[in-house]
Amino acid sequence: MTPALETLHRAWQNPRGRAGALVLVAVAAAALLAPPLLPDPLAQPDLLNGVNLPPGLGHPFGTDQLSRDVFARVVSGGRISLAVAVLAMALSITLGAAIGLIAGYWGGATDIVLMRLVDGALAVPRLFLLLLVLAVWERVPIGVLILLIGTTGWFATSRLVRGEVLRLREEAYIHAAEALGAPRRRIIFRHLLPNTLGLLLVAATLGVGEVILLEAGLSFLGLGIHPPTPSWGGMILEAKEVLVTAPWVGVFPGLAIVVTVLSADLLGDALRDSIDLWRA
Repeated sequence: MTPALETLHRAWQNPRGRAGALVLVAVAAAALLAPPLLPDPLAQPDLLNGVNLPPGLGHPFGTDQLSRDVFARVVSGGRISLAVAVLAMALSITLGAAIGLIAGYWGGATDIVLMRLVDGALAVPRLFLLLLVLAVWERVPIGVLILLIGTTGWFATSRLVRGEVLRLREEAYIHAAEALGAPRRRIIFRHLLPNTLGLLLVAATLGVGEVILLEAGLSFLGLGIHPPTPSWGGMILEAKEVLVTAPWVGVFPGLAIVVTVLSADLLGDALRDSIDLWRA
């Protein structure tokens, strides 16, 4: 069994990891499959009698100040928030793995230059960078938001991968492959990368929760996903005016953020524990 599969297997045996994985699967399935079955999250069907209705049979999460169904908006917002988190994290992990593999295996001047650049990037707060860039745009396309979040989040991953590669390249099978004349590309993709996938799984899982919070925070500040497109952070921003009279408008997207991030953290912790057991 490969290290990545062994990591997943051990994490699944952990009750926290199993609970986190099941909740994440349920949230992702609802976000992907449920929107076509629910009311249009942008529709305003009854601005006279359907405004700020409490949760009930017709509207499980109630309606907002524009008579829109909150449940439909939470589910559709989950599709947007999860898509941003997963795609941005995939980009971040790819960049971090590539830089870490190159720096760790090549070493020497290449390692020094790349790691000093990473140190410099880590010295600048990520949120500050995003606020500085996003403040320039009046409306940021979702693709640009994903690109910005993904390209500002790989620095710690690169250091993590580099450290693992420095350990792996001293293993006997790496020296044997080098002695047999295996090209560097084969050593990296056949031996080093597969043995770092477990760490990358941990980093990606924990990073998804972080990106969900980051996107929600940016949307709440008006710099992320803009209305009327639903996102969890944007829904909380829109609920500010009615939090006292209709608290459900902001409570349910907030709960969606808490449940999703907590589940990602539980799964990430279980994966990290399985990595420690596998190493031991």
